[in-house]
Amino acid sequence: MTIELPDSPAAERNKEPILNVLRDILPRRGLVLEIASGTGQHVVHFAKELPELNWQPTDKDEASTDSIIIRVQESGLKNIAKPILLDVRHTPWPIDHSDAVLCINMVHISPWAATEALFTNANQALSSSGILYLYGPYRQSGRHNSATNESFDISLQSRNPEWGVRDLEAIVELAKAQGFSLENATEMPANNLSVAFRNTS
Repeated sequence: MTIELPDSPAAERNKEPILNVLRDILPRRGLVLEIASGTGQHVVHFAKELPELNWQPTDKDEASTDSIIIRVQESGLKNIAKPILLDVRHTPWPIDHSDAVLCINMVHISPWAATEALFTNANQALSSSGILYLYGPYRQSGRHNSATNESFDISLQSRNPEWGVRDLEAIVELAKAQGFSLENATEMPANNLSVAFRNTS
């Protein structure tokens, strides 16, 4: 019997542009920890295209980890570990070492406390000089970079007042407080940003 897996059109659209950025910033070998893996479309695509790296998907939703298991099995890839149930706010994380941490489209769809916990725990999990990579929409200088992002922000906050598009400057300040330096911020399709931080602690 074929199981119909959840599918994210956004993940399908952005997986290749994100991969192009990751090729330049990830180490050639090591372990990449993905936070909030969702459908698993990203981790399967990245693992296929970057086979020298090992990948650890996670999600706080058991239904998501169950679907990731099936997606990975169907892919036949051997460099993806079994997904772990992980709520970013719970300390300590069940992974105590990684060479990079990816967090795609979570920061705006979670409370600010989740972003704080992301940096705190990534600081503990990442190797020295490891990369923390974020992807999503951000305000800059207190302003949205498009009318669509502004509308999206209003929609998010109507669903949950603790959600919303964050100020990039606030993220950078939080990162500095946790021992990270901003490596680069790259404009992406659909008015998103790729933001890479390096662990300098």
